[in-house]
Amino acid sequence: MAEPLLRLEHLRKCYGALVVTDDVSLDVLPGELHAIIGPNGAGKTTLIHEISGLIAADSGRILFEGEDVARLPMHERVRRGLARSFQITSILPGFSALENVALAVQARSGSSFRFFGDAARERALNEPALESLALVGLADRAHWPAGLLSHGEKRQLELAICLSTQPKLLLLDEPLAGTGHEESERVVATLRDLKHRYTIVLIEHDMEAVFALADRVTVLVYGRVIATGTPEEVRANPEVRAAYLGEEV
Repeated sequence: MAEPLLRLEHLRKCYGALVVTDDVSLDVLPGELHAIIGPNGAGKTTLIHEISGLIAADSGRILFEGEDVARLPMHERVRRGLARSFQITSILPGFSALENVALAVQARSGSSFRFFGDAARERALNEPALESLALVGLADRAHWPAGLLSHGEKRQLELAICLSTQPKLLLLDEPLAGTGHEESERVVATLRDLKHRYTIVLIEHDMEAVFALADRVTVLVYGRVIATGTPEEVRANPEVRAAYLGEEV
């Protein structure tokens, strides 16, 4: 078996007496789509925050390519290849889709933002931005104002922004949140296309999408890992069925 690209060892995060992630350990293998599921309040988003560097874990290690990055700031983790999306879309609505992605390319290259509004006019930024938009199926929306995109297209734009940072690992926090059926199908199709090109950690409440996409699934309940395995193994796990899946399987 390949060495894990990402390894979490005994991660713990507390807010006063509230333990949000409780001794979380798991591995993410190169090229796999690893889903993290669990009920609301299970600690899933906090875990993604810890991995990405948005918040610091109280204890434990986050090994990325064998290096402990747990004390590195978020931007340093991005430079090493960790990219994430958020539950709530975070784009610049007054800029075009292309400009949104070009600005991320600019940030990745370490360029100054002095010519902020002209970022998408520069060939070195424009070309990789267009490539990222094409990967998520938004090439024909490149010059649309981001604010005019549908909700599902905004989620795809966020994916393009993540891809433009040249990630080794994508951390996706509920990319289907708020999407309708048709939009959800488009986002799932995009994720299926990206699967195996990139290593992906996916938090998602849509169990149909999770079981269609995931190579392995980790179940988090009250901040603790109660199971990790293939979708079939997780579906059949009595503890998982009792704690979370219930009739959804």
